[in-house]
Amino acid sequence: MIAFLRGKLVHKDPTYVILDVNGVGYHVNISLTTFGEIKDREDIQLTTHFHVREDAQVLFGFASTAERLMFQYLISVNGVGPSTALVVLSYLPPDELRSAIIREDASALQAVKGIGGKTAQRLILELRDKVRKDGGDQTAGIPGFVGNTVRNEALSAMVTLGIAKTAAEKSVDAVLKKSGNTISLEELVRQALKNA
Repeated sequence: MIAFLRGKLVHKDPTYVILDVNGVGYHVNISLTTFGEIKDREDIQLTTHFHVREDAQVLFGFASTAERLMFQYLISVNGVGPSTALVVLSYLPPDELRSAIIREDASALQAVKGIGGKTAQRLILELRDKVRKDGGDQTAGIPGFVGNTVRNEALSAMVTLGIAKTAAEKSVDAVLKKSGNTISLEELVRQALKNA
């Protein structure tokens, strides 16, 4: 419903911000990871997740789309609510969380307050395939590809242009392997289209 908010930072707290967007103040819950990213900037943009419950409508904000994606993965797991998901992302930034799930590192997940052994195993079991399918295991070690945003955007563009998803993934990954983390999204799509 609300994809992002851009505005003036009126108040910043480790757990939430108040953002003035054209005269309307939005209370947006954030993780410590996002809190660290926005630092002392006056004007910010946060990607958002609008969560509706019987008793409340709550906005969650993220400094990156990768963090929002991991938040959405987390809340899709039975027994993990938005508050728990924010705690997890406060302890483990998106790339570290993705890596822990792929490596099936239950102890890294259990280091998060409120995550016990059963929940850690459930997170791994239910999210491992989603995270791998998202491509997290292929470029997790490449600096600059936090959450594989560039890769995902390139894949999305190629699929929209009519390239089959498997062919698009193969082509994009081949280009990324050659060029490392120095390529722009536009150039990545151009080169991947030539190889597809």
